[in-house]
Amino acid sequence: MVAQTFVQDFIEFITKGIQMMETKRSRLPAAGILFLGLMLGIPACARKTPSGPDKPVLALVMKSLANEFFKTMEEGARQHHQERASQYDLKVVGIKNEEDVSQQIKYVETLIAQKVDAIVIAPSDSKALVKVCKQAMEAGIVVVNIDNKLDAEVLASNGIKIPFVGPDNRKGARLAGDYLARRLQAGDAVAIIEGVPNAFNGIQRKLGFEEAMKASGMNIVSSQSGYWETAKANQVAAAILTSHPALKAILCANDSMALGAMAAVKAAGKTSDVHIVGFDNIEAVQTLLREGRILATVDQHGDKLAIYGIEYALDILKGQTTPADKETPVDLITAETLR
Repeated sequence: MVAQTFVQDFIEFITKGIQMMETKRSRLPAAGILFLGLMLGIPACARKTPSGPDKPVLALVMKSLANEFFKTMEEGARQHHQERASQYDLKVVGIKNEEDVSQQIKYVETLIAQKVDAIVIAPSDSKALVKVCKQAMEAGIVVVNIDNKLDAEVLASNGIKIPFVGPDNRKGARLAGDYLARRLQAGDAVAIIEGVPNAFNGIQRKLGFEEAMKASGMNIVSSQSGYWETAKANQVAAAILTSHPALKAILCANDSMALGAMAAVKAAGKTSDVHIVGFDNIEAVQTLLREGRILATVDQHGDKLAIYGIEYALDILKGQTTPADKETPVDLITAETLR
């Protein structure tokens, strides 16, 4: 628009100059008028240099960077950006504690103030992050939800839709639960260690575990939150083992909690008696799978999850897709699959 205005002004300038020459019978050649125009700083068409828009700035907002799963997610995102640095710029932020919802909200508010083009977010709370995500959208920022799905009812009450790019956590947990059930007998006592209560992915994993256990006739004697943390899960598992000495399995909503449960089982001297199932397929668990100390986990491909969200956000910015939910893969991981 600015270049067109300059060109129009220049044409008008030349036209008036020629008219003046004809009126006054000036000997100043037309080329002189062109030279004068250039000296005045008015660009001619031949001098126009096309310039494209700046690269979009994308922000990846994660949960606890103390969790190996999110470190893997960050590494995947940075590698993707390194290979495509000419296409977009990347900002990465993450809270230290997965329960620090207020800090994650502040990060998003800061990104809004910085006027990034898109935010790809793994929310620490499925409900509490909706309001600030709405603020981002109202500021013209593309928002893509990954990992932990934002609450559908809260989104609807705020009058917005945010595309979720991520796995079916319920299906993934059901895969692990079904695998565990084949190694148990109907009526066996099992326990579930849940994630953060308001996290949609934690809720879905709990439901998947419950479905598998109930379908196979297992007895769920306890279901408590370990808040995604190893230390808290260790305390919960230790208490359950004391209360239910006949316990045969602990199903954990993430691998960090599975590590805590494993430590509790070892301390109780029941490593060979209690099966442990996790979710995330972090590197620390893969060794334990091979050793038989953890029975199974579920891979939601953390190294690719942020990439799926980033690529989807870029497609939206380019107008190449209409925002909608997009399911990503989940796979059961056992000692056999790692061989």
